[in-house]
Amino acid sequence: MTLEELDIAFKEAVDRINDHTDPFPADLLLRLYAYYKKATNDYSRPSSSKPLITAFKTNALFQIQNISEDEAKQTYIDLVNNYFLYRK
Repeated sequence: MTLEELDIAFKEAVDRINDHTDPFPADLLLRLYAYYKKATNDYSRPSSSKPLITAFKTNALFQIQNISEDEAKQTYIDLVNNYFLYRK
């Protein structure tokens, strides 16, 4: 997959998530959050009105700190595809 194809597939995966109206499992949301932030090179601090959620977001980002932006995009795409393939 070329970088351009990866960017297109990533944007389509993001749109698919944003267009979905049913709730997602919390663990999936945390993984999507972390990979999205890494893929988009967004280094703003995680925040939430609840300190525990901020801690979970921070931990999710910490766990993927050593992957590239392109790896994050591919993993995000894979997570989205697997979710919609296997959800009930």
